[in-house]
Order: sequence, then C-alpha cells, then structure tokens
Amino acid sequence: MTIIVVTMLVVGYLLIATGHITGVNKAAIAMFVGTIGWVVYIIWGADFVGGLHATDYLEYLAGAEANSDTVKYFIRDNVFIKYVGRAAAVVMFLLATMSIVEILNNNGCFDFIKEWATTRKTVKFVWIITLCTFVVSANLDNLTTTTMMLVIMHSILQNRRQRMLIGTAIVLAANCGGCFTVIGDPIGLILWEDGAISASRFSAYMFVPALVAWVVPTLLIAKELPDRLDVELQMSAYRGDDTNLNRWQRFVMLIVGIGGLWFIPTFHNITKLSPFLGALCVLSVLWVVNEAFNRKLMDADQMAQRRFPRALQYGAIQQLLFVMGIMLGMGVMLETGVFGDIAGWLDTNVHNIWVFGIFSGVLSSIVDTFTIAISDISLYHVVTSAEAATCSDKAYAMNFVANGDYWKVISFCTAVGGCLLSVGSTSGLALMRMEHIRFGWYLKNISWKVLCGWLAGLVILFVELYII
Repeated sequence: MTIIVVTMLVVGYLLIATGHITGVNKAAIAMFVGTIGWVVYIIWGADFVGGLHATDYLEYLAGAEANSDTVKYFIRDNVFIKYVGRAAAVVMFLLATMSIVEILNNNGCFDFIKEWATTRKTVKFVWIITLCTFVVSANLDNLTTTTMMLVIMHSILQNRRQRMLIGTAIVLAANCGGCFTVIGDPIGLILWEDGAISASRFSAYMFVPALVAWVVPTLLIAKELPDRLDVELQMSAYRGDDTNLNRWQRFVMLIVGIGGLWFIPTFHNITKLSPFLGALCVLSVLWVVNEAFNRKLMDADQMAQRRFPRALQYGAIQQLLFVMGIMLGMGVMLETGVFGDIAGWLDTNVHNIWVFGIFSGVLSSIVDTFTIAISDISLYHVVTSAEAATCSDKAYAMNFVANGDYWKVISFCTAVGGCLLSVGSTSGLALMRMEHIRFGWYLKNISWKVLCGWLAGLVILFVELYII
C-alpha cells in the first residue's frame, strides 16, 4: 500500500508538471491525490497504525476490543484531523489575505500604484511597478499580488512585447518579495507555524538575497526595453469597481489592510495563536471600515458589478483547493514513513543542503514551487539542540534546528528557482494566460536572466550564513 500511495503522488507530480500541456487543472489533481491517498491509507490503516502509532492506539482503545472500525476511528480522530487542521490554517490565512486584497481593489486603494507608474520613461515605470509588487507580495499572496499588478500594467501599456517583458519582471518580484517574510508565501507561513523559523530572523537573512534575486534579472530585462514605452496617458485613473471614495479614505483603507498584516507576527508572538486568526482580525476591521465609508452606496443599493474581483476570486479558489490537496497528500506520505526513508537516503548520499536546495529549485520550475517546497520541508522535522548534539555529524544536524540553514535554503531556492520556467509557479501561469506567452519564448529570453539573479542571491545567502 505504501508503493501505491507513493506511485499516486509521483503520478500527481507528473500531471501537475504537465498541466499546461494536458490542460488538466492542477488544483483538481492535488485534491484527487490528497483525498484518494487518505482513502487508501485508512483502508489498510491497521498496518500503518500498528507500525507508527502502536502505543497511542492502545491508549485510545482503553481496554476495548480492536477491530477495523476502531482503527478507522483512531485514524480519523488522532491522525487525519492533525493534517486537516494544519492545511486549514494555511488556507484560512490565504483566504483572509485574498479577501483583504479584494476589498482594497474594489475601493480603488491601489490607484496610487497606477498613478505613480503611469509614465513613458522605461526605467521609472519598471522599477515603480516591480518595487510595489515586491513590497505588496511580502504581505499578501503571490498570485493575488501578481494578478493585480498585471491588470494595472495591462491597462497602462499598449505594446504586447513590452507587457511580456515587464510582466515577467512582475512575476519575479512577486515570488522574491513573498519569500523573505513569513506571511508573504505559504511556505514561510508553514515553517513559521511549525516552529522551524522565527519571523524576524528569517526576514533578516532572506531580505538581501531576495532583493538581489529580483534586482539582477530586472536590470537585464530593462535593457531589452526601449527608452520610451507605449503608454496611454489619457486614460482616466481607475477608481475601483464598487465605489468612488476620495483619496484620504482610500489611503486609510490601504493602511488598515496592509498595515494590519504587518502586525500579525507580533500578534502570533504575544498570543501564540495561529497567524490566520490575526489575518481574520485584520479582515474584520477592514470590512467594518469598508462598510462605514460606503454606507451611502450600500443603503442605496448602488454597488456596481465586480468584474476583476470575480476573476480573481475564481483563481483564488483554485489556489486554496490546490494548497489543501497538496498538504493532505503530504500528510499521507508522512504517515507511511516514506519521507523518513528518503531523508535517510539524502543524508547518506547527498549530505549537502545546498546541492539539495539547488536541485529542488530546478525541480520546482518544472513541477510547482509550492509542491516541491512542501515536500522538502516534510522530509525533516525541527531538531532540538539536544538531539543535534547526539548525532554523529553534529554540524550537519544543526541545519535542521529552529532557524537552521536548511529552512532558509529551501525557501529561497524553491521560490526563485520556480521562476526559471514560466510553468513553475501559479504567478507564472497567470502571466502566460494573460499575455499569451509561449513556453519557448520565456525559456529563451527570461530563464537565463532569472538564473543569474538566483545564483547571485545564493552567493549572498551563503555569505550571510557562513562568513558574516
């Protein structure tokens, strides 16, 4: 049965990697693998429970007779629910941040970005829109941020080739910006909740490598653009799909939404509660402010139809289902004990987190950034200092302690490495659909630029971890 579960996961990886060719939605694949995996597990649950949870199962029975039903109830109440809760916490956080973006976008709170970026000067436009992407994605979901910025770019630029080049810079900025904070990317959030990293130390180490990985390719992309862009300067500023709030109201809502998310690490450190509660709290406050500012329109039933947010919401739901499915699938793999065997093989034959990190980065560009990253962090648990001290290779074991080097290397390599190909991240796929970018064009014109930034960022990260 372990072979069946592993085969299902491998086939799922292949289908996710070839989704842009087959046309099969990767969210559907992830959900199928996650659900069927647990069905297979619980059917032959007695073998798995007897091997991994024998003591806990005896305590659960409390002297009662063991049978197939008690095994299933034990798995449901003590094994399965743990992974459901872990996945649900991430999904709830993403749902809250995506909702925050939708409220802000509906009220035209991102008009400021369009106003700042609307210019014919290439250098000014490229750096303003990518810098805003880098900053915003550090607080919000990468896909949501990318989609929003691509829509802004599309409304300003008239030339398709210019949109293709700058669109790739936006995708890169979103992925790099998301990887240096614990709330900017699902992987950082999972590591943070698992106690593998702390918010401040993680950002302190990851910021400069992420910045370099974004700046270097963007400089190379900007050189291929003309000095003057084809911009429609006469277009009226976007004012949101729902309302016409004045500037100070839109600015207040922006501060409440984005500024509130910055408080989430502090909220978690004080309360020790899951970060998604903090995100829901920010969402609730922003929701109240939204209704207060728009009470006249709401009372008069004058709310306009939401065009862009509906499209965004559709993509967001797919992303949430994808994350849930992948995390449930990883839970099945953990419970079979296969990941422990793989980790043991890596420790013996590879024994180098940088080699493994680079390999994971390349693989994430082929399969999917989140899928490979969650697989990598599922291979190992957070080792205590006492456990590391008892290992034969103490220096290597220290890579897996809280705030260890392994978690940083994997986060960085999968986030940036996933941009090597356009199909490696949901943000890249969104760009391909929106601007009709071909895989071959991206490989020829963009991949080598991303590689330069990735390697430069790796050098910076290595210097930070081992030299400074």
